[in-house]
Amino acid sequence: MPTSATMTTTTTTAGPLASPVNSHTEWDPLEEIIVGRLEGATIPSRHPVVSCNVPRWGAALQGLAAGRRYPRTLVRRAQRELDRFVDLLRSLGVTVTRPDAVDHRRPFATPDWPARGFCNTCPRDSMLVVGDEIIETPMAWPCRYFETHSYRGLLKDYFRRGARWTAAPRPQLTDELYEDDFRVPGPGEPVRRILTEFEPVFDAADFARAGYDLFVTRSNVTNGMGIEWVRRHLGPRYRVHEIESRCRTPMHIDTTFVLLAPGKVMVNPEYVDVARLPAVLRSWDVLVAPEPDPIHDPLLKVASMCGRWLSMNVLMLDEKRVIVERHHTGMLRALERWGFEPVPCDLLHYAPFGGSFHCATLDVRRRGVARSVLS
Repeated sequence: MPTSATMTTTTTTAGPLASPVNSHTEWDPLEEIIVGRLEGATIPSRHPVVSCNVPRWGAALQGLAAGRRYPRTLVRRAQRELDRFVDLLRSLGVTVTRPDAVDHRRPFATPDWPARGFCNTCPRDSMLVVGDEIIETPMAWPCRYFETHSYRGLLKDYFRRGARWTAAPRPQLTDELYEDDFRVPGPGEPVRRILTEFEPVFDAADFARAGYDLFVTRSNVTNGMGIEWVRRHLGPRYRVHEIESRCRTPMHIDTTFVLLAPGKVMVNPEYVDVARLPAVLRSWDVLVAPEPDPIHDPLLKVASMCGRWLSMNVLMLDEKRVIVERHHTGMLRALERWGFEPVPCDLLHYAPFGGSFHCATLDVRRRGVARSVLS
């Protein structure tokens, strides 16, 4: 990819097109972003790869209500906060696009299994943006098999205007991909994951970008073959570094290891051993995330699909400004101490649908160029 221009170009018979997709890091100035939707959200279909990834209460609720609509009370509260978040982004000059609304209760099937959908609340999981390319990911949850279809209108528009658009190999998601009789490891037990190496699978949210360097966690939705597919697809110019996680239910890097700015990374002290970070980060400031503020809402405790470290799920607007959950005052104060400018916003009630600010978005365009940020 070029390093001398802000936007990459694609040549057509009509001449070069400046790609509308251009995002190389987690912190370059944000210009355009996709924000997920709540319409049609459905409790995920029953499957071991779903239940092993969510908190105990959330797994119990999911098992009882799989395939049904989310309760209106949960949707209404989350929708109010999501609308305000979108308004905030637009007020800051960011272009916001949205996927199509979909009825996720509609059943579908492959030759091997049937399922219903989930939701399109978290575009961060199903698409990975690297430079001018959007990669559709091969996700491990059967209920998310066709999730990117709701983004196809956007993807086709970006492609027509010059972006590169790739889909990773579509997985089979048969029983061979999942460990038999898997159980979540207990405290003090070695980390183990439900995925085998039967085929490549990965969620984009297990990757974080720093120019020509990407960081990834192996998890219950991303296996070694998935990481290797990304490494080979991007080619020798890119380096893909694996972050070891001690999380007993690993899923997504953005509550474990968060790139904030050149030379600054925030880590989860419960999941990350700082001494075992990749050697390329030795010159970086490693900022230890503060203890999350407790959440007392009983409905959120039962319905949340996320762990308590969702406080780390921030969205960088640029190298200084960062959108942070208003409830987590400890995180707001810590970011201020570290020299950032926190922008408080509410999205606490999005947790039953899969995340917070970083999960709920996909940055399509940031003002920057491809470069090597690390030594």
